[in-house]
Amino acid sequence: MPRVFITGLGFITSIGNDASAVSESLRTLRHGVALFEPFQKDDVPVKVAAPVRDFRLEGVDPEDWTYPSRYTIRREVIRSMAPNGVYAWCAAQQAIEDAGLSEADISNPDTGLYAASGGSPFMLGYLLNRLNTHGVMRCSPLGIVASIAGTLNFNLVAHLRIKGSSCGFSSACASSSHALGYAYDDIVLGRQKRMIVVGAEDCNRESILPFAGMRALSLQKDPNRASRPFDAARDGFVGTGGAAVLILESEDEVARRGTKVYCELVGWGQASDGHNVAISHPEGAGLSGAMVKALRATKMEPGEVSYINAHATSTPIGDLSEARAIKTIFSPSGASPAVSSTKALTGHGLSLAGAMETGFCALAIKEGFTPGSANITTLDPACDGISILRETLPTGPTVAFNNSSGFGGANVCLVLRKA
Repeated sequence: MPRVFITGLGFITSIGNDASAVSESLRTLRHGVALFEPFQKDDVPVKVAAPVRDFRLEGVDPEDWTYPSRYTIRREVIRSMAPNGVYAWCAAQQAIEDAGLSEADISNPDTGLYAASGGSPFMLGYLLNRLNTHGVMRCSPLGIVASIAGTLNFNLVAHLRIKGSSCGFSSACASSSHALGYAYDDIVLGRQKRMIVVGAEDCNRESILPFAGMRALSLQKDPNRASRPFDAARDGFVGTGGAAVLILESEDEVARRGTKVYCELVGWGQASDGHNVAISHPEGAGLSGAMVKALRATKMEPGEVSYINAHATSTPIGDLSEARAIKTIFSPSGASPAVSSTKALTGHGLSLAGAMETGFCALAIKEGFTPGSANITTLDPACDGISILRETLPTGPTVAFNNSSGFGGANVCLVLRKA
């Protein structure tokens, strides 16, 4: 089968706004969680989030937004964007530069773009409120394309002049992992030579606080204790936003351009829980199935996997489900891959998570380190028998799994290998 490689990365995250800063945070286990100013009100029980630094995107008028001076976004581009679109645009510029792509490489029938986000509740709420209070014709003509779930692909496909495959993915926290999996398929099947894959979410009151109603967010007031996957006292996840962009290319394109690679994307698997609209299967049935299918698709044995970047968000039920799934797949053969959840550092990026953490795995493989799982004081006894890293290792994985799980029991496992 044709091989697929990751050739470019771009990051706008709570732990750094480029690959170098992200790598340093992963190595030193430096988190991005903080007391979040929009939450510091008496009627808001959640106090922390993992904000994106150096971006001020609070207002409803994009012309009032500020972002790092290294980026230029023309007025005709930014006016149809939500905050997550700005994050995505900036991360895309990084990834394109990192991969050494020209405009001709991007805008042709052999290059496509897949994107994942939940849309912008902030912009949609503003649009609907204006419709109801000022009338239909007082709404922005670009309000829909700036707010609904496809806003990323609408904007990026148009403004990057993408002429190949394009689609938006919406499977909650598995969304950008699905986008990566199907992008891989497009290249392997010869439909495309190159795919740009984007995950991005807003980072504001409207994108995070609704999860408090589900009792899914941590109520910790100490940023150092709030996001702690696999810890016995974990009490929910910490919300974040930002963007991650990955460039996938065929082996032939890598050879033609003579470009560097981070690692190979070897294959993937997906399976569903068939259990509950919001809660993971208690035994991790769907995630087990996704890992089995990933092994089958890549013709690998459990013992070949050296690292798992766990989906573990720091919720009591979700982390336990994943721990049981890992045991189901690896314990019978005696395999014991290193496991960590980088959400201890970043918080949970929802649709962004799969792309962001696949990018983390690519960095770790290329640069030769394995990120640890931070903030664990007392390991949950249910994790006994799993090699959960408490510190970053100075050696990189040769084969990495990146797990993602979303609402409705959607599960994806991506497989990366050292090139």
